[in-house]
Amino acid sequence: MDNRVVVTGIGVVSPIGSNIDEFLMNLREGKSGVTYSKELEDKNFVCRVAGIPKYDGHNDEFMSKYFPLECDKAIKYAVSAAIDAWKDARLEIPDLYSDHSNDNVGVVAGSVCAGHNFFIDRKELIDGGLTKKLGSWYPVNAMHSGVAAFLSYIFAASSSVEYVSSACATGSEAIVRAYERIKYGDAEIMLAGGCDADSPYLWAGFDTMRLLCRNSNDEPTKANRQLSALAKGFAPAAGAGMLVLEEYGHAIARGAKIYAEILGGHINAGGQRGGGSMTLPNSRRVVDCIRIALEKSGIEAHEIDYINGHLTSTMADVIEVKNWCNALSLKGKFPYLNSTKSLIGHTIGAAGAIEAIATILQMNGRFIHASLNSRPLHPEIEEIYDPDMIPENRIDDVDIRYAVKANFGFGDVNACFVLKNLDL
Repeated sequence: MDNRVVVTGIGVVSPIGSNIDEFLMNLREGKSGVTYSKELEDKNFVCRVAGIPKYDGHNDEFMSKYFPLECDKAIKYAVSAAIDAWKDARLEIPDLYSDHSNDNVGVVAGSVCAGHNFFIDRKELIDGGLTKKLGSWYPVNAMHSGVAAFLSYIFAASSSVEYVSSACATGSEAIVRAYERIKYGDAEIMLAGGCDADSPYLWAGFDTMRLLCRNSNDEPTKANRQLSALAKGFAPAAGAGMLVLEEYGHAIARGAKIYAEILGGHINAGGQRGGGSMTLPNSRRVVDCIRIALEKSGIEAHEIDYINGHLTSTMADVIEVKNWCNALSLKGKFPYLNSTKSLIGHTIGAAGAIEAIATILQMNGRFIHASLNSRPLHPEIEEIYDPDMIPENRIDDVDIRYAVKANFGFGDVNACFVLKNLDL
């Protein structure tokens, strides 16, 4: 079986908006969501700026029917984004008290550290021998897989429920895996995405490794400098992005709106060999991942109009751009390239999903959002990539027929997929 797969719903919780309308507005305006963090200062971080989600509580009343609102923060972000995506797809949320399960619906959701905040907040109870006070909700909140479990519960999903944790590639990998479930006939609808909480306990390691921005504490909006010669690390961030993927015929039959079609994708790893390590990519395997994703999608490199890069405002940006150029044999004609992280920071496990949503909104809105603070471009990037195709300011009236989204994570893991605008 070889089904077509489309995106029919999107939902987001991010530093620039906790709903799609707000997120889109700030995406278009190129507004940074990075602010000063007193908590990071109090914990003596060198980096004291972060992208904190602006969740407005609009789904709290609904979520309280299913679990106490004092749940793990990452799970709360993911559930809110999923509810919005489900409603955006104009799908009916199942009756909580019905025994009916949706055998055609599945979930692939993930994070890097969902559940650990819930655990840390209750560690003293365990150490103090007060485990009876933990409550029956403790296990599912403290487990990373709790994200997928909660989503299965709310949406009665019983095709398959999978949890993914592949570092910064998590969100994109979840989308590729969900796409494959529908493509091969194992489901008709899939919820896919990623999340992570704003947490100094997650971010501390990045600060120690000097991967976080250390020179913009007085100017938070300038912390993220993807592609720039002035890049000094990223601002940590948090949030969630969830997408409803659907079999094309099923979506058409019920009159669903279609944001984009996923043509194909690929997941691989570098084995931490050939220049790859725990923190750096094996460039040959990155190139393979991109090329195979295009092959599975049935398109040629020259057809790509836009790339939403991983781009972390570190030394890896130069490596990544070189890999894109090699994978796509870029010389004379270059697709637009930008970084959503330049606006929101690095949302870790949520990155791929939030950035995929940003990609889809640009495709539908016919614009390329600004890559903030990208000037001056890194000289090695400027030497191999057309600077005019890396926008410092928003570009309007752009037809994006084919877009590519990819993320590359710690552990030398890669995920890439291709989106098509069906209106072009």
